[in-house]
Amino acid sequence: MSEATLAEVTLSEHAGVRYLHLGSPWVQGAMRLRTPARIELEYVQRMMAWLLWFDPGELRGLRAVQLGLGAGTITRYGHRVLGLRCTAVEVHPGVIAACRQWFRLPPDDERLQVVQADAGAWVHAPARRASADLLQVDLYDHDAAAPVLDDEDFYAACRALLAEGGAMTLNLFGRHASFERTMQRLDRVWGPAALWSLRPTREGNTVVVATRGRPWPQRAERLARAAAIEARWGLPARKWLRLVRPRAPGAA
Repeated sequence: MSEATLAEVTLSEHAGVRYLHLGSPWVQGAMRLRTPARIELEYVQRMMAWLLWFDPGELRGLRAVQLGLGAGTITRYGHRVLGLRCTAVEVHPGVIAACRQWFRLPPDDERLQVVQADAGAWVHAPARRASADLLQVDLYDHDAAAPVLDDEDFYAACRALLAEGGAMTLNLFGRHASFERTMQRLDRVWGPAALWSLRPTREGNTVVVATRGRPWPQRAERLARAAAIEARWGLPARKWLRLVRPRAPGAA
């Protein structure tokens, strides 16, 4: 994608929240100015639902990749709050510049790398195989109608990117006609037993969790982890537990 075809990056502010747009009213990301460390948008909070699959003690130093930077919220949170090693891949240089100037995304360091590249080409590189423990995919264009990359080849590359025991979260529009088609593609690549989804937000965003060799914890462990996530980071993890649904029939 050439820079000439990329949508204009614009900002807006309302009630103490700064929003990122790509040439349309659709919100591509947000940050509350008084509390930039928190995650403002509900669906972005749910992109952190992978935490339910991990013990809090094993997080620091995990390798996280984000495809699609948005307003930098996930990358900023993973780097500053969770202590992850973060790589963000974003095709639009204007988005990267806006995140650095207006959304408190820190400069690259030993635990943070922001790469200007097409996510599809980047994820297919053989050197990426098994190079991440976490993958968060939020790839929508300025129309926000359907994922920009949404085929089995792409999802297979995402799975190959993850090391054993890794997890991916994916933002989809659960009330859109494309949702079930995407889930069928994920079924064929990941297998239904490796897939879960949260019920849609009010805006229709449905977060899908896909894991590679990392089982859904037993109920007591899930409850303990959710309580720990809420106490430590203030994320609504017990609500997530009520919203999570397995893809595989009969899975607990």
